[in-house]
Amino acid sequence: MKLRDRIGLNNRPVPAAGREAAPRLSPHGRLTPVDRAYQDLKLRIHRELLDRVDLTNLARVEMDQATSELKSAVAMLIEEQAVPLSARDRERLAEEILHEVYGLGPIEPLMRDPDISDILVNTSRQVYIERLGKIEPTPVIFRDDQHLLQIIDRIVSRVGRRIDESSPMVDARLPDGSRVNAIIPPLALDGPLLSIRRFGRTALTVEDMLRLGTLAPEMVAVLRAMVRARLNILISGGTGSGKTTFLNCLSSFIPDQERIVTIEDSAELQLQQPHVCRLETRPPNIEGRGEVTQRDLVRNSLRMRPDRIIVGEVRGAESLDMLQAMNTGHDGSISTIHANTPRDSLSRLEMMMQMTGFNLPNRAMRQQISSALDLIISTARLPDGSRKVTSVSEVAGMEGDTIMLQELFAYQREGVDEQGNIIGRFVATGIRPRFAEKVKASSHDIDPRIFEYLG
Repeated sequence: MKLRDRIGLNNRPVPAAGREAAPRLSPHGRLTPVDRAYQDLKLRIHRELLDRVDLTNLARVEMDQATSELKSAVAMLIEEQAVPLSARDRERLAEEILHEVYGLGPIEPLMRDPDISDILVNTSRQVYIERLGKIEPTPVIFRDDQHLLQIIDRIVSRVGRRIDESSPMVDARLPDGSRVNAIIPPLALDGPLLSIRRFGRTALTVEDMLRLGTLAPEMVAVLRAMVRARLNILISGGTGSGKTTFLNCLSSFIPDQERIVTIEDSAELQLQQPHVCRLETRPPNIEGRGEVTQRDLVRNSLRMRPDRIIVGEVRGAESLDMLQAMNTGHDGSISTIHANTPRDSLSRLEMMMQMTGFNLPNRAMRQQISSALDLIISTARLPDGSRKVTSVSEVAGMEGDTIMLQELFAYQREGVDEQGNIIGRFVATGIRPRFAEKVKASSHDIDPRIFEYLG
């Protein structure tokens, strides 16, 4: 069967275009006249392709074959244009049109780069990326704000969300698990804004973290014993410090036979155990009804016979329910929180507990926290882009009205080398934790010398 018949491409001619040269995208994020001509050519061919290809027939063809045949169809349409293009520019134009049909338009190549962790679209004229921990500009631009809005609408509609003037903010998730936030006018003054937080197709392992210098081998032995001994752990850190990635690594120490319930605002965790129940919150509908919060899911999870409850990130009233679960037999729970230091994370937990609406005394809240948590692990992204476990602290109970913390391990910065990389080392503080006996009682002994000689 001929290509035109197979995908339904009819013989109606494409209107001739002016003699345009293939442009180079402006590094300043502005459309030059040549850029504009190139974008117009791409738009014209894209529209003709959609108008002349039977998408119903195309949907019945396997993806690889459909892509190959679409490339041939695009090549035909380019031939019908009176535009002198080099072979390289023809291939580039065909790829970009396919990205418009199947992918996320101009940012599709960025989505395929495994080294890029964040894609930050600041209106249609400016796109930044974070690569290996550092933010850098790109030459990528959209045709106009309407073009960017079409890509945003394609993303959010796939997960049943909507974005328009009446609902100008949205959180969504791509099929690969990447987290998406979009905000459009009238809230975004200069044009639509899009942020994509990408996650690797395969989760980082503990071996990867050791290779990257995120923590020391001796610390891994301690953390493995603590997870298997079912201690309650809170991971704190700022945005992009690697909290979720580190939680994934810690979860690898959980035995396969345990039933795990995960609760998240936007599903990011990549647990490898076979017995995992994944729960995700739901925003309210257009009428403002139907919302399901993390607090609702934490309460429901208690009825699901979990061995462990993992809350992706506590950020509100669900903190009280999570702490109560830790105090009532659901040991081994793990969660993350936005905070720069272990002490800051305790203060944030107190503030979140007040969001429940109950007028709890400070001492009662602190007693709840100190009895629920065993360990607080702090992570940070350093100026050179590297991520480190900066502190491992034990929650050592109450002294008066104050929660006592004792640091077991710390990362000490010692300077910067010629390439701007941070020089430092992991050290032990010499304190033997109180939970060592609990770990030993669970048949997961820790060599006490680790707490004295690390570093």
